[in-house]
Amino acid sequence: MNISNICILGAGNLGSKIGLQAALSGFHVTVYDLHENSLKSSLASMQKIVTHLIKSGEITNSQGQEAIQKIFFTLDPIAAVENADLISESVTEDLEIKKEVWRKFGKLSPDKTIFTTNTSYLIPSMLAEDSGRPEKFCAFHFHDVFNSRVVDIMPHLGTSAEIVTVLKDVGRKLNQIPILVNKEHSGYIFNTLLIAWIDAAGRLLTGEIAEIEAIDKSWMVNFGVSAGPFGILDNVGLDTAWHITNSKRNPSSKAFAALLKTYIDQGKLGTKSGEGFYSYPHPKYKDPDFLK
Repeated sequence: MNISNICILGAGNLGSKIGLQAALSGFHVTVYDLHENSLKSSLASMQKIVTHLIKSGEITNSQGQEAIQKIFFTLDPIAAVENADLISESVTEDLEIKKEVWRKFGKLSPDKTIFTTNTSYLIPSMLAEDSGRPEKFCAFHFHDVFNSRVVDIMPHLGTSAEIVTVLKDVGRKLNQIPILVNKEHSGYIFNTLLIAWIDAAGRLLTGEIAEIEAIDKSWMVNFGVSAGPFGILDNVGLDTAWHITNSKRNPSSKAFAALLKTYIDQGKLGTKSGEGFYSYPHPKYKDPDFLK
C-alpha cells in the first residue's frame, strides 16, 4: 500500500503536531475539524513549531514553509477524505463522539483508506465495527511527536496483518519509533506506566501530603528532568487525564478525578487552554528560580 495522502480528523494540539510532522516528512496532509477557529489555531500552532524547529537548526526555513504549504485545512468532510490513503483521528476522547465520527467517515472514505485512531485510553475494537471496515482499523497512537518520538501500533483481533506492516513503515517515515502492542490494552505501554505515576502524584495531593509545586520539585530534582507530574499533566491535557482517572474505581483515583473536574469546569485544560495546574506560556516550573 502506497501512503501519500494523510487526513487528520481533529485539529487539536496532537492532531496539529501529527499533521505538521506528516507534511515535513513529505506527505500531503489534509486537516479537518468542525470549527473554523480550531483550524486557525491549528495553523498558528504549526507555524509556531516551525519557527522553533528553524531556530534550533532542525529544519531550514524553506523546509518549514514548504511543509505548511502542503497542508490543506477544511471544514468539508467530503473534501477531507476524497483522496485519503490514511486517516489519523484525534477527536475528543469520548467513546460516543468517536463512534459517530467513524460511522460518518467510514461511509465517506475511499475503499483504499486505512483507518487509525489516536485514542489515549480507548481500544480499537470499541470503534472498528463503526468504521465499516474493521480489517483496516488500528490504533496508531502518538505521544508528543517532536520530543517524544514514539508511535504505538495496537491492532484489534480483526486488524489485517498487512495494515500493521504498513503502519510500521509509515511510523518510521514520520520520524517516529513504532512500538507494537501485542494485545489490546487501555493505556498502551507508556501511558500504563504514566498512569501509575500520576495516580501516586494525585494521592499525594488529594491526601494533603504535599502541594503541587513540592511534588513537582521532588521529581524534577531527583531525576534531573524539566517537568514534574503536574507539569506533564498540563501537557497531556487535564480533560484526557480526567477521562483516564475517572474510569478507575479505586477511591484515590476518584478523588483525583474530582479535583481534575474542578479545573476542567473552569476551562483550565492545561497548555492547550493556557492554564491548568500552571499558567502558560511561561509556567512557573520553567522559571530558573523554581528549583532554588
